Amino acid sequence: MGVKSFNPTSPGVRQMTILDFSDLTKKRPEKALTEIYRRTGGRNNTGRITSRFRGAGAKRLYRLIDFKRDKEDIAGKVVSIEYDPNRTANIALVQYVDGDKRYILAPVGLRIGREIVASKKADILPGNCLPLANIPVGTELHNIEFKPGAGGKMVRSAGMVAQLIGKEETYASVRLPSGEIRKILLACRATVGQVGNTDHENVVIGKAGRNFHMGWKPHNRGTAMNPVDHPHGGGEGRTKGGRHPVTPWGFPTKGKKTRNNKRTNRFIMKDRRS
Repeated sequence: MGVKSFNPTSPGVRQMTILDFSDLTKKRPEKALTEIYRRTGGRNNTGRITSRFRGAGAKRLYRLIDFKRDKEDIAGKVVSIEYDPNRTANIALVQYVDGDKRYILAPVGLRIGREIVASKKADILPGNCLPLANIPVGTELHNIEFKPGAGGKMVRSAGMVAQLIGKEETYASVRLPSGEIRKILLACRATVGQVGNTDHENVVIGKAGRNFHMGWKPHNRGTAMNPVDHPHGGGEGRTKGGRHPVTPWGFPTKGKKTRNNKRTNRFIMKDRRS
């Protein structure tokens, strides 16, 4: 899937690029595998804004993705490759021999007509799902579980790929896209291959209106506000705030470490920052 640009008929279009969607084979999603996507506009259950600058945007249906891949030892055939507005990766519609249909993340190299399977004895081919214990060292992976049977939680964005770099006793060592090396139980499952739609990172948004259609409202800087509205506000002329970056409520931001889960620190063999 390539990237398409346009003749510069306006300042926004001059920079803007889009994906050409040449790999997609179906425009409408499978109706039985969709549900209404209710958005919050960044508000919690009491109506207060807890995530700023969210709202508006185009309506979209949520596609039900099979992250668990719990249909074991039943072969399925790829019927179509589709666009999903809720994620950066494309999705593949798989029809199993028992008639069941499910969506999975479409890895690089998956084509219509290919057979895939989730099994302990599956071949090491893109789209097949196996326990880490049955995957050779050096294999590229995505959609990796944290806990056995809980469904894939890691490495699900477009173009992302992890690598199995070692096994010992009950744990596998996996290098994640961030550079972090993490220990994961060998009983956890992962899907072989790299997540597709690798050109997603090359897309240039081009204009503010396109971000608005994706549900992002305009973001205003703290230094442009008054002191009553933000700790960075006020001052004579343009200033940089006069202090380390903080939120409107005074909490440190932009690089302040917020991780506070010592229970799982022992699983991180190499920190992504080191």
